[in-house]
Amino acid sequence: MGKTILTVIGVVLAVWLALTIVGAIISMLKFFFFIGLIAVVVVLAVTAVSKMSKSR
Repeated sequence: MGKTILTVIGVVLAVWLALTIVGAIISMLKFFFFIGLIAVVVVLAVTAVSKMSKSR
């Protein structure tokens, strides 16, 4: 009986750990995507400003 309970608790903890790790990876990827999006906007803004100043 005790071995069965410990097995069930171990499986529940393993599933919880796996879901936590997947959530952390997804969160990290969303963060990197957001930082990359900001970087692209900054590069486009700097490029547009430099082209405008060259044409004058």
